[in-house]
Amino acid sequence: MISLAYLMVVLDATIVSIALPSAQQALHFNNDGRQWVVTAYSLAFGSLLLLGGRLADLFGRKRTFIVGIIGFAAASAIGGAATTFTMLVVARAVQGGFAALLAPTALSLLTTTFTDPKERAKAFGVYGAVAGSGAAIGLVLGGVLTEYLDWRWTLYVNDFIAVVALASAIVFLDRSVPAQRPKLDIPGVLFVSGGLFCVVYGFANAETNPWSSWTTWGFLAAGTVLLVAFVGWQARAIHPLLPLRVLADRNRGAALSAALISSAGMFGVFLFLTYYLQGTLGYSPLKNGVAFLPMVGMVMVLAQLSTNWLVPKLGPKVVVPVGMLLAACGMALLTRLGLHSNYPQHVLPPLLLIGAGIGMSMPAAISQATLGVQMSDQGVASATANTAQQIGGSISTALLNTLAASAATLYIRQHQTDPVVAADATLHSYSTAYWWAAGFFAFGTLITALLFRRKASAFHATANAARVRASRHAA
Repeated sequence: MISLAYLMVVLDATIVSIALPSAQQALHFNNDGRQWVVTAYSLAFGSLLLLGGRLADLFGRKRTFIVGIIGFAAASAIGGAATTFTMLVVARAVQGGFAALLAPTALSLLTTTFTDPKERAKAFGVYGAVAGSGAAIGLVLGGVLTEYLDWRWTLYVNDFIAVVALASAIVFLDRSVPAQRPKLDIPGVLFVSGGLFCVVYGFANAETNPWSSWTTWGFLAAGTVLLVAFVGWQARAIHPLLPLRVLADRNRGAALSAALISSAGMFGVFLFLTYYLQGTLGYSPLKNGVAFLPMVGMVMVLAQLSTNWLVPKLGPKVVVPVGMLLAACGMALLTRLGLHSNYPQHVLPPLLLIGAGIGMSMPAAISQATLGVQMSDQGVASATANTAQQIGGSISTALLNTLAASAATLYIRQHQTDPVVAADATLHSYSTAYWWAAGFFAFGTLITALLFRRKASAFHATANAARVRASRHAA
């Protein structure tokens, strides 16, 4: 039920993208408007995550979870019924705001509900599978709904998911009342929300404007200043929004790094492989989505295997870096795709390799990001993990698009005598993006291998400590 609710949040990162051409035709907006339909959601989601996580700590997780589901479903219904471009963009922004409430609450509920190490491993295996494959599922579902029904159903589908998740939450979730309810850190909220907004907007702006644009660097610089100010304020605030003790653990730092880097690398698959399948191989949106299903299956299988068996046996220091390395190898194989490549021989093997890598690394990293955090900080710790994923995706989308465009321009300049220069330049740009994504995963391999604690027993010790704290809190 928790993972089902979180699936709505992850789906909406990609499901609407498939429907944008149809929505544009129906509502009569220009190409620049497409970007705002996507950006409105990511801006609200990314900038409000830490606030959403802290609200769950302050007002109770069940209550916050239910409010998040209802708000997200209502915004989806309004967006699906949109009659103007403005109405659609506002609905997407409201969706993002409630997603920022729902996502960290779902993760903190998972952490506090499943305290037994074995049950926790199973739960995080399911959750990690959703986190790692939700974007690909969005591509499949978006293609099906757009092709056989209408673009509006890419938003309406959330309401059907929400009904099931809401009914289950009301029946099965226990009501939690915080033992202490400290004041909300208003300056901290303003610093971090403003900082994350500027960072996400700066990178989103770089997708449609050159990096030399003052709006790109201005927003990125402002975001950096605000986030530095936020860290300084948290060190001396009486009731900090994000207590720095949450970030002090080595394993947690490694886990957050893994979440950020994995999200950054994943978008290299979803974004540019989608371009390749539709633009070069001529796939329809539906066939394009179906092409990602083997990867989704591999993520789900390895997510369960890694959290239930590999991490308890070997520890995250081995499992997460190996997963990152597999994903890096898969991305490197994608650089070999050409004009006449075929799916079974050239696309499927790297997809399976990437799926295995993400399935090994993502669930284990998310589990470690919230393991051992005291009850009063579970919401904000979960929000920090979600923020790392969101920022990773925003950075990579802008950066990889820019690098790919620059590579294509340079290739055309250097190969003007090539009879199929445009097609080859496009493939070269995709290859450049794949190499950079492979570099992200390779860097993640190094970082996680260095930061995660050496002994596998640390996993059990931290899990047992968390279980003891949960028992005391319940008592």
